[in-house]
Amino acid sequence: MEFDRFVADRQRSLFRFAVVLCGDPHLAEELVQSVLARAFEHWSRISAADDSNAYVRRMLVNEYLSWRRAAKRSTPVAGFPDHQVASQPDHAERYTEAAAVAAELDRLPRKQRAVLVLRFYAGMSFAEVAACLGCREATARAYATRALATLRIDMESRSFSLSAAKEEF
Repeated sequence: MEFDRFVADRQRSLFRFAVVLCGDPHLAEELVQSVLARAFEHWSRISAADDSNAYVRRMLVNEYLSWRRAAKRSTPVAGFPDHQVASQPDHAERYTEAAAVAAELDRLPRKQRAVLVLRFYAGMSFAEVAACLGCREATARAYATRALATLRIDMESRSFSLSAAKEEF
């Protein structure tokens, strides 16, 4: 199969390219695997290109850029001081924050939670939310207002306790 030959011939060079691109061998391996999986699905179109290697390298660059945008992370590059990396937010904080938001949403009544999820996660208008829930638009807005007020109060009380805890240490 032509794709198997391409992978056998180019996988190491694609991996080296990815390592130089992102500065992390583990991330580079993930990038290459992801791109090769997508390339396999579209191999008939890619093999018809003038330079399939250049096409796959471009896919690799696009994948890397989309991962960086989505994760908003920066990886260290050889020759740059580590203090630049330390100033970047820890990716674990994003998961902790998401877990905290999920825990707060769990405390809301089901309809208020549904309104927030439909409005802010699914991106629906209040009219669409109301139609989905079978209520008036004003009711959907009221649910959202109450839910946000509840979350705001809970978050403010949590931030006060966190700031007090920081002062103790």
